[in-house]
Amino acid sequence: MSAAGPWAAEAGPVPEVAFAVEGAARVEHAAVPTLRFALRADSGGAAVRSILLDTQIRIAARRRRYDAAATDRLFELFGPREDWATNLNSLLWTRTTTVVPAFAGATTIDLDVPCTYDLEVAASRYLDALGDGEVPLEFLFSGALFYAAADGRLQTARISWDAEAEYRLPVAVWKETMERHFPGTAWLRVDKATFDRLCTYRSTRALPTWAAVFDELLPAVPEDET
Repeated sequence: MSAAGPWAAEAGPVPEVAFAVEGAARVEHAAVPTLRFALRADSGGAAVRSILLDTQIRIAARRRRYDAAATDRLFELFGPREDWATNLNSLLWTRTTTVVPAFAGATTIDLDVPCTYDLEVAASRYLDALGDGEVPLEFLFSGALFYAAADGRLQTARISWDAEAEYRLPVAVWKETMERHFPGTAWLRVDKATFDRLCTYRSTRALPTWAAVFDELLPAVPEDET
């Protein structure tokens, strides 16, 4: 980190903060599916007034193995398996901004990440394709750090560009989070014209549910393909 402002030379040493993700769990009473990551910030004993922390979370897709079922379900994202040497790239999951309150030494804060079940979103499609194991995540940090100079003046510095952390999220945690809000269901987005046609079809056929509409429209899957 480097101090900002014309008095940087008098500001004293800038606190160096390291970050680590220590765990993740479902937020029980959230309005939307939300994962809460336990983020530890360690300043090595220095006093920090606050941090305006910007976090980018990426899925490091190359850092895990994939079985045949996951490979098939990831075709739309990465193409055929033989092309994965060039197509299997990291995916942006989300960006979030958090205010870290004052601390000296180390503190652990909640980093809440709302999750969408829109399978048109690449990260959601990737997570839904996995059956088990872990999701390799990269946390990339930026933002502003506020601290006091020796004379008490408030100083600010940018978070170092190389501040980052890694965490392997259990797939089961994401699936439990989605199941809590959307038990036994999945979301499908279609254009308005298609939706209107489906509504008309459902109404004229007097079908009670959307599942009944798709059951009538789609051919049955042969038993040897299930």
